[in-house]
Amino acid sequence: MLRIITQQADVKAELQRICDRTHDEQVVHKEATVREVLQTVKRQGDKAVLHYTAEFDNQTLKLEELRVTGSELDTAYQQVSKELLQAIQLAARQIEAFHRQRVPKSWVNFGEDDVVLGKRYTPVDRAGIYVPGGRAAYPSTVLMNAIPAKVAGVPRIVMVTPPGAGKVISPAVLVAAQETGVQEIYRVGGAQAIAALAYGTETIPKVNVITGPGNIYVTLAKKLVYGTVGIDMLAGPSEVLIIADEFANPVHVAADMLAQAEHDPMAAAILLTTDPALAKNVQVAVERQLVDHPRRIDTEKAIAHYGLIVLVESLAAATELSNEFAPEHLELEVKDPWAILPQIRHAGAIFLGYSTPEAVGDYLAGPNHTLPTSGAARYASALSVETFLKHSSIIQYSPTALQKMAGAIDALATAEGLPSHADSVRRRIQKDE
Repeated sequence: MLRIITQQADVKAELQRICDRTHDEQVVHKEATVREVLQTVKRQGDKAVLHYTAEFDNQTLKLEELRVTGSELDTAYQQVSKELLQAIQLAARQIEAFHRQRVPKSWVNFGEDDVVLGKRYTPVDRAGIYVPGGRAAYPSTVLMNAIPAKVAGVPRIVMVTPPGAGKVISPAVLVAAQETGVQEIYRVGGAQAIAALAYGTETIPKVNVITGPGNIYVTLAKKLVYGTVGIDMLAGPSEVLIIADEFANPVHVAADMLAQAEHDPMAAAILLTTDPALAKNVQVAVERQLVDHPRRIDTEKAIAHYGLIVLVESLAAATELSNEFAPEHLELEVKDPWAILPQIRHAGAIFLGYSTPEAVGDYLAGPNHTLPTSGAARYASALSVETFLKHSSIIQYSPTALQKMAGAIDALATAEGLPSHADSVRRRIQKDE
């Protein structure tokens, strides 16, 4: 059952426990497994990818089955409903429109003495996007990862996703990929997929950046290959924190909590409220909505271990607890959410008002749903166009400008014990003289 905490002395400890739920001894053991997978794929390439796909996903693939064929892509359109296709296309338009507002512009400034300074943005050559699969299908994840890469101008986007029963990949996922221009898709998941993208195999190309959420093995693999490639973040398990007042609808709040809990047995769903009646009503509503839930077992596990209702004295106290937790998703189900928004310092995405469930952001509002978790919102942000861009500084000095700055450069280089740094400037000045 969803717990209600009224003792403030227990609140911070409980929130910290939930925040730290991915840092246990089991994770250490899994990291050793992931290291072995990464090294084996690095050495053996496709052979290791096929081996681990058989071992972990129970899918025996032939080498020629790794890449999704053109005929499979074509057939996928015939296997989705008109309503789903229209929804995917609508979401794609919304997401692209939002991300086009985020494209940074290269700039150059011409200053005194012919000094030129600037910044130049260029996309990575190849991006790898990971889309969870197997038992479930996530076309929204395709859209949220591929569209920012497309908007950034990445010339080659490679997608990996684990196959389901019969080696099949969800038609919705394949359609979403094509709607974003992704044609290069490989049926492989888990740590072996991350390894293939990071190191390259005979079939799967090495990429520069890997994005997309996954299970704990995928997350650990991304953590371990960071430095060889760039990554978006270490995302997951998912979480929502809801701040609600006495005017919030308990049935709606309960549905929002379950919408997060159904993702994963380690997903977290937290409610902070000033109203004891709402707390009790939400607790009851959660139990009722769980009765016939299609994903009841996993959802109940999440609610039992990482679900929580906290009674607080004020909305100010709620916002302070929220800032300490730094949630991935924050819902402000209060009468005047804009009044408390200035007090919110740390959150991956913020949903304002009674009519803005997190599902709106998950699918088609436009902002990205790949967000920092486990307190990372204190320093990290959502996946965006910038994830797929690099920026280079542009610097040009004229002889006059170098002459003026030579003394300061000489002093700094000498202080650091780097005589050739100073000499590289001094020789130019002497030559000009």
